[in-house]
This record gives sequence, C-alpha cells and structure tokens, in this order.
Amino acid sequence: MRILIATDAWAPQVNGVVQTLSQVENRLITQGHEVRVIHPGLFKTIPCPTYPEIRLAVWPFGRLRRELREFKPQAVHIVTEGPIGLGMRLLARYAGLPFTTAYHTQFPEYVKARSGIPIRFTAALLRWFHKPSRAVMVPTQSVIDTLKSRGLNNCVLWQRGVDLKRFNPDKSPVSKHLSYSPCELASDDPQQVELLQRLNACSVEKPVFLYAGRVAVEKNLEAFLSLELPGEKWIAGDGPARKALEKQFPEARWFGMLNHAALSEIYKRADVFVFPSLTDTFGLVLLEAMASGCPVAAFPVNGPLDVVGQSGAGVLDWNLKNAALSALQIDRERPRQHASTFTWENCASQFQGYLAPIVYSAGTVRQLTGHKQPLQD
Repeated sequence: MRILIATDAWAPQVNGVVQTLSQVENRLITQGHEVRVIHPGLFKTIPCPTYPEIRLAVWPFGRLRRELREFKPQAVHIVTEGPIGLGMRLLARYAGLPFTTAYHTQFPEYVKARSGIPIRFTAALLRWFHKPSRAVMVPTQSVIDTLKSRGLNNCVLWQRGVDLKRFNPDKSPVSKHLSYSPCELASDDPQQVELLQRLNACSVEKPVFLYAGRVAVEKNLEAFLSLELPGEKWIAGDGPARKALEKQFPEARWFGMLNHAALSEIYKRADVFVFPSLTDTFGLVLLEAMASGCPVAAFPVNGPLDVVGQSGAGVLDWNLKNAALSALQIDRERPRQHASTFTWENCASQFQGYLAPIVYSAGTVRQLTGHKQPLQD
C-alpha cells in the first residue's frame, strides 16, 4: 500500500509526535508498504510564533499537489493542523479523496496557556478541521471523551508504544565498562558516555525526582520545581521556557536535550518521574520512564489517567508533592511490567487498520492535475 503522511512535526524536532510517526513509519516499511512523509524540511519555512525551534512551511500547496499526483497514494493521513496538514486537508477535500487525521496535541489548551484565547474558539477550528476525516486517531479514551463533548464523533483510539529494548532497568554495557575505556567500543553513544561521566563525577543526593520533555509554559514545570522535596530535581529537555526557569530554579540540575541513549540512562538513575503537565494527550515519556523501572507522580488528568491509571505504576494526586513522595514506595518492577503492555507493533497495526483506502476516478485525476488553488472548503 502507498501511504502518504502529511505532517508539520518531523525531525529535527524531538517530541512525542515525531517519535510516534518514526516508529510507525519504520514498521510499515518493514511490512512492505511504501510510505511518503511530507514534512517541513521539504519547504521554505519560517519560525513558529512563540516557539522558534519549530519551523512552519510557507505556502505548501504546489508541492503537496505534485506529491498527490505523482505518488498517487492509496491512503492519506494528516498528522497535524499546521500549514502542511491544512494544505493537504484542503487538497484532499477538493479532489474528493478520503483521509484520516490524528489529534496529538491539546491545541485549545496550549493556545489558551500561551495567549489567553478562550478554548471555545480554537475548539471550533479543530472541529472544522477534523470533521471530514474518516477517522480521527486519538491516543487515549479520556481525550476522545473530551473531543466528543466538543462535537467530534469520528474519533478512534490509537494507542502508543515504547521501545522496551532501549528503555529498561538493566545496567547498560556502556555503564559497565565506562570506568576504564568508554571509547573502545564503537557502539558507544558519545552523549550517553558524556552523561554517565558527568553523573559519576558528581555527588548525587538521593532521592532523584526527574522530569524529561519539552520545557515550555504548557508543561506546568513550575508546579514541580517549586515543590519542597528531599534530594534533587533533574530536568532533561529544552524549550522556550528553559532560560527563565533555569534562572528561577538554579538548584535543579539541568541536562538539556538528550538523545534516547542518554535519556535511558537518566531514567535508570531517577527514583521518581514527575509529570506536572495538565494538558498532554498522552505523554510518551511516561512510558519510557516506566519501562526503565521508574515510577510516576502526576496529576489525575488526561494522559496520566490513561497511561498510568490504576496500574500501581505511579501515584496520581492533585497534591503533587504527596504523589512524588508516595511514588518512592513503589517497587520498580511494577512500572516495568505495566509499560510492557504498550508496543509499537500494536500502534502501527491500529494505524494501518484505520486508514481510509482511496479509489481513483477520472474526475479525481482531473482535480489533481488542475491549477486552481483550494482556498476554501
């Protein structure tokens, strides 16, 4: 099957959307499908307002039309609501092509956190965007319920996965031989070795409470960093709020952006993974931490409620300090066992099953080879 994926989120961005797409793409290709990903790197881009690390494609219609005409996909999936996603939606509607979409981000809540714009306005835009989709793929049931309450009744559950080989509680080969010659093995990851050397060279006061992910206002990091907790607070990640938060909370250890090899090491060293976000749809980092044997402390909101729930792999409490301290008592085998129920193979299988097959007609071909720009729905 020829599958075209249109997304405004792609490498070098590091987030759950890109991670999910990469994992699904790899497994679809392994199964023999031909996958074409249309991403911002193929276009002239401008920085996203308030988040310059994210690049937005400028007027992508020409390239998108050409990709549809030449690749002739048998299924189209639209990942995001940005310029590329919007352009593909308009083109697909114009040509009468069925398509699926995904809801990865609590966009109305994020916009409200950054700009103060009421949720009802952006929720109406999202309802317009996703309503023609044959299936809106959503990561958790609680988010499906939220979207249904906002008028979207075409949502389906698309669960996520975790790489259990990469993220595990076992001592890594690198850490075992690090003390004598880390550069002798070609498989060593430089950032992983550097992180381990840094941790081994410093005195760590236990317990360690860790957050990993984007450092941005919508992640509600102040709720974690302002807690009075024993031991240390560690932050792994980067984003537009890092500079201000690092200045406000200098007592925390700031590790910056880490690749998966280094991140796997920091999960192993942490005692509790603290997730203060109130607006995430899922939170892949929750799975990564649990797969590494690290219990979770979070608020009882969408995302943690679905990923952790009543599994015993973490503590969900509106008092985040109580959650963090209580999570210290959890046996580290329990979060590992719970995380093992989430696989990327199942995620890719669900994705493929939801796709809407395209049957081409002469009229569809004429639409795709025309020159009229689809400026309105």
